[in-house]
Amino acid sequence: MKRLAMLCAIVLLVASCATDTGSSETTSSSAPPAGPAAVSPEQARTIAKDAYVYGFPLVDNYRVLYSYFVDEQDPEYKGGWNQVHSTARLYTPQDKAVQTPNSDTPYSALGADLRTEPLVLSVPPIEQDRYYSLQFVDGYTSNIAYVGSRTTGNAGGKYLLAGPNWQGQTPEGVNAVIRSDTDLALVLYRTQLLGPSDLPSVEKIQAGYQVQPLSAFLKQPPPAPAPAIDFLPPLTAEQQKTSPQFFETLNFAMRFAPGRPGEQDLLARFATLGIGPDGDFDADELTPELRTAVEAGMADAWTELKTFQKEQLDTGKVRSADLFGSPEQLGDNYLYRMAGAVLGIYGNSADEALYPTTDADAAGDPLTGATKYTYRFAPNGLPPVNAFWSLTMYQLPENQLVANPMQRYLINSTMLPSLVADPDGGYTLYLQHESPGGGKEANWLPAPEGPFRLVLRLYWPKPDALNGTWKAPLPEPVL
Repeated sequence: MKRLAMLCAIVLLVASCATDTGSSETTSSSAPPAGPAAVSPEQARTIAKDAYVYGFPLVDNYRVLYSYFVDEQDPEYKGGWNQVHSTARLYTPQDKAVQTPNSDTPYSALGADLRTEPLVLSVPPIEQDRYYSLQFVDGYTSNIAYVGSRTTGNAGGKYLLAGPNWQGQTPEGVNAVIRSDTDLALVLYRTQLLGPSDLPSVEKIQAGYQVQPLSAFLKQPPPAPAPAIDFLPPLTAEQQKTSPQFFETLNFAMRFAPGRPGEQDLLARFATLGIGPDGDFDADELTPELRTAVEAGMADAWTELKTFQKEQLDTGKVRSADLFGSPEQLGDNYLYRMAGAVLGIYGNSADEALYPTTDADAAGDPLTGATKYTYRFAPNGLPPVNAFWSLTMYQLPENQLVANPMQRYLINSTMLPSLVADPDGGYTLYLQHESPGGGKEANWLPAPEGPFRLVLRLYWPKPDALNGTWKAPLPEPVL
């Protein structure tokens, strides 16, 4: 009996020790382990699809930030973080970092690393008839704030941009505090160019866009700097479409954008596949079955996007303007957010700009340079804007500007004096690959040989554009 009692005591002691140590063996007996090995291929496919839709804007944004502010060998490199970098020219087909780039307004860009302290952005006074804007974009590609002609006017001012962990008060001399809920953010400055001879004026304005750390603004000693970031080289835009390493890049990007309140359940589901700010997803360690499932999930995301584009965007049921906005406006509509990033990352919110976009003509057929088209604004039918409008041509599938001998990539409202009006006061534009010849070349927007997309931009749109009273024209094929 004594020996039996002693044996029982030993058994109980071992069980107790196993429980007290919280060993992985005990955990695994009560719940499946986290990570890719814990999910079936069927589950992996659906999780990968949803995580891809959720994560595409974060990954593509990281690709652009890396190109602009990290990789000094990249032809798109602008310069270091927390500095304003200006380009006193319009974008051309050689500018390929972002899709559907605007070629109306010379850009300035600020890559903001807000981990150490906030930044104070200074904007100079700008003449009243010139449009400008500062678009504040977080790591999820949401538009978190605007400074500019529409929102704050042209008198200039100082604006503090703070990260998610700053708890300070608005300093004296600062017009407003703008908060980013991600540690890395982007500020895109657009300054309207009023014509080729106007570049010196734009350069002067751009020189007045200044930024400094809050400590320098307050003339105080700076805080200890945040650790240097060991940036992960991103995938190319093409690789992002099919490579499972997409999720490794997503995990890295989420270290600085770890999810918003209310997303806990969604992120916990992603975590079962090793996806998240603390995830261990490793494409090279996947079993063949899981890799196939993950790749299928990525393909499913693209299929869903293409269906959405065909059935919702192309039919006008959903406007392109609905794809961009604040975190509150987009909410958990991750498909819209992905569509915005794919079709034109960093698009403005509707109040700032509208983007009537079409890949098809009035008959519903795909646009192609093999066909000639007319695009007509009826009398008194020009886009209703407070600032200006433009019609830009992009070749597909790259969504990039179209190289052509005229070096003309758009037609906009500042060009109206040089366009030839119709007898009734309207304007007919000619969209085709070859010159229309004669007196029509002034109204010619050169097309590529193959498929293309048209984007009509309305900056600071008027109510008739916002409420749908005014409708954008569609290209008419010339038979």
